[in-house]
Amino acid sequence: MNDMIDREEAQNLIKTLCGKTKLIMSENSRAIGLARQTFQSKLDNLREKKIITTFSIIINPYIRPNNLKYVILEIKTNPKEPKLVEELLKISNMMMIDGIFGEFSLIALLNFKSNEEYYNVLNKIDRIMADSYFKKYQIIETIKVFKTNGIQVKNINLKYTIDEIDYLILDILQHQQGVKPISTYEIRDKIITNFSAVLKKSDKMDISQSTIHNRIKKLENSEVILNYMINFCPKKVGFKGKYIVRIKPKNPSKYDDLAYKLENKKEITDLFRIGEQYGLFAIVRVKKVSDYGKFIKELYDTEEIEDTFTNFVLDELKPYTHFLFN
Repeated sequence: MNDMIDREEAQNLIKTLCGKTKLIMSENSRAIGLARQTFQSKLDNLREKKIITTFSIIINPYIRPNNLKYVILEIKTNPKEPKLVEELLKISNMMMIDGIFGEFSLIALLNFKSNEEYYNVLNKIDRIMADSYFKKYQIIETIKVFKTNGIQVKNINLKYTIDEIDYLILDILQHQQGVKPISTYEIRDKIITNFSAVLKKSDKMDISQSTIHNRIKKLENSEVILNYMINFCPKKVGFKGKYIVRIKPKNPSKYDDLAYKLENKKEITDLFRIGEQYGLFAIVRVKKVSDYGKFIKELYDTEEIEDTFTNFVLDELKPYTHFLFN
């Protein structure tokens, strides 16, 4: 993957694996003018080179009855504490852990479906950090999600209310798929095998493949599932830089207006409002490190930004890499 043509081909293939509905090999191969066998061969090649890994989905953060709660965790540590990272990686709510430059050496992103789940994990984090050398960490709660995984969410008005079975389906689609998209039969078997207690509680022990299929269709049509995705290695397809950027507008009353403009920027994959002085928190991906300088200059050229604070990501310890790109 050293020349531009290969990177562009990999990017195009990744784009074909992402969509509003589940991957259908024959349709996706036709969409880019390839025979199914050729398409499959190219995907196998990408997997062998570890350019693509597992399938996943993007979930709407404003699901009902409770919005997903996003939390940012900053930790001061040192290279002599690998056990700390190992323990953090065991937390299933952990979406991302990055090593960064700055006062804190780790930054993480977590999400939760309920306050109870949030506080249980918070207690676990407290116990992990009690054994750390610096014992220095802070938690930043997000107030609003403007953009997630490259998708803007401001114009999506959800009306469908999900239940515990839907949550299980979403979790399996997001975290438990492999190098091939999971089938509805496999989802059913996972639920029956691993979540029998939930089924008994929900009085839905007789959960069939057709039931799973119909539920997924409802989740798609109601935009609870925003997109089907593939996890990939950004650096191997040309995204050389990842940055965490906090933004402070000149006029504090214009946070929403500024966020709606920023979410249109292709470099920003995720954008949150947080309760800090620098009240917008963005994850930025650029293809060249020099592109970040151009990105920041364009921010200040708008005359709406008072200041920014940047962390350069050194190492993606838990990759957060299923995002849409242009």
